[in-house]
Amino acid sequence: MTRKRLTERFPALLPLRQAQRKACFYLGMRLDGRRYAGTLSRPLPLVIFGETVPLYNRETGFPMLYQENKVFNLQLAAQKLNGLLIRPGETFSFFQAVREADREIPYRDGLIVVNGQLTTAPGGGLCQLSNLLFWLFLHSPLTIVERSGHREKDFPDLGDQPAGVDATVAEGWLDLKVRNDTGETYQLGLSFGPETMTGLLRADRETGVEYQVENRGLRYHRRGGEVIEEVDVLRRELSRATGELLRECFLYHNRCRIGYPLPGEMAAAE
Repeated sequence: MTRKRLTERFPALLPLRQAQRKACFYLGMRLDGRRYAGTLSRPLPLVIFGETVPLYNRETGFPMLYQENKVFNLQLAAQKLNGLLIRPGETFSFFQAVREADREIPYRDGLIVVNGQLTTAPGGGLCQLSNLLFWLFLHSPLTIVERSGHREKDFPDLGDQPAGVDATVAEGWLDLKVRNDTGETYQLGLSFGPETMTGLLRADRETGVEYQVENRGLRYHRRGGEVIEEVDVLRRELSRATGELLRECFLYHNRCRIGYPLPGEMAAAE
C-alpha cells in the first residue's frame, strides 16, 4: 500500500506546505547563479516555429465553467510571456516568468491535480500553456533544463501533437526550464482567438535547422487495473535549405496513467 503524504492525511496543512515550498522554490532560483529571462520586447523579425491549439476541452467531466476559467487564467499568465526574450546565456523558467501574473487580478478556479486527485483551484489549467511552450522549445536548439510529464491524464489531450510531449507545472514543485546555449536571441509570442491559443517562437536570425518531433513504440498496457501509456519521444534535425537529415536523437521515455476510455483501435494489452 502506498504511504499517504502528510497533506493527504491532514489537508488543512496543505496551504502551509505550499507556502513553504514556494519560498524555497524562488530562493533557490535567486541563489543558483543562472540569469533568468525577464525582458519583454517588440517582436523579433523571424518566426522559426508556431503552433495553434484548441482552448476548450469538453471531455473533462466537469462543468464548462472551469474551461472558461482556465482560458481566463491562460490569458492572464500570457501577458507576462508575450514578447519575452530568451537571450544567449539566459534561462527561461515558467514560474519565474509568470510570477505575480495574478497580483492585481486573481486567477480563477480551474482544473488541477492535488495529491493525485483531479480537483479545482485558483490558477488551474496553466499546464496547457506550459505544454504549448514545451512543444515550441522542442522545435529549437534551446536546451531543456527541467521538464516533468504528467503522471496521469484524466481526459484526452487537446490538439494533435505526438503523445508524451506535455510539461506539467506546479508552483513550488515542478517547473519548465530551458537554457539558451546558442548565440541567437529567442522570443515567445502568444495570442488568442475565440476557440484557440497560438504560440510562436521567434529569433533574431535564421539558424538553418528545422526540427521534427515524433513518437516511437507507442503502447498501452494494463497494470494493477490501470491503463498505462508508454512512448519514446525522438527528434530529427533537418537542413532548412536542402531537407537533409542532420541528426536524429532519442529525447526521453514518457510514461503515464490513462484515466479515460481508449478508442477501440488503441485497446490496452493485458
